[in-house]
Amino acid sequence: MKRVLVPFTDGVEEIELVAVVDILRRAGIEVIMASLAGAAVKGRSNITITADAELADIADEPWDMVVLPGGLPNAYLLRDDLDVKRVVERLREQRKTIAAICAAPAALAAYGITEGRNVTSYPAMKEEIQKLSPSAIYSDDAVVEDGFLITSRGAGTAVEFALRLVTRLSGRGKSEEIRQSIIA
Repeated sequence: MKRVLVPFTDGVEEIELVAVVDILRRAGIEVIMASLAGAAVKGRSNITITADAELADIADEPWDMVVLPGGLPNAYLLRDDLDVKRVVERLREQRKTIAAICAAPAALAAYGITEGRNVTSYPAMKEEIQKLSPSAIYSDDAVVEDGFLITSRGAGTAVEFALRLVTRLSGRGKSEEIRQSIIA
């Protein structure tokens, strides 16, 4: 079974976290939501989300994909967390999928992951990404795929983003099955 890690913390954009986890789980993919502290987290809209695990306890496990949801300060806290950086860098070395949405692609830019790659983000993050990663090729598309990297714009693109993740892990047929079941 494919395994996906979704780290998150304070200020996470709830739609981006929950839509991704829900759709991946509907596809039969094991998804672990790991908060940085292992505790419940308040998102940007003051919705409390309970973690499945503490990131430090599971960071070294094998993962097929890591997905960074957006929201502030979540994206910056993820960027600054050594466990998140270590997981992202390990998956990059293994050529496994690294995905980020909204403000979180800026964390990947800070790690050098977006250098020379096609990328998108929440529009307000464009300048920061271009500053951190001058060779990144910025796009306004809803979801952008470039090799092992998948990025997306924000809460309004979360379902399409999640369906692309399903396609990457389980194929177009499974993604279309989920799309039809949720009337997307």
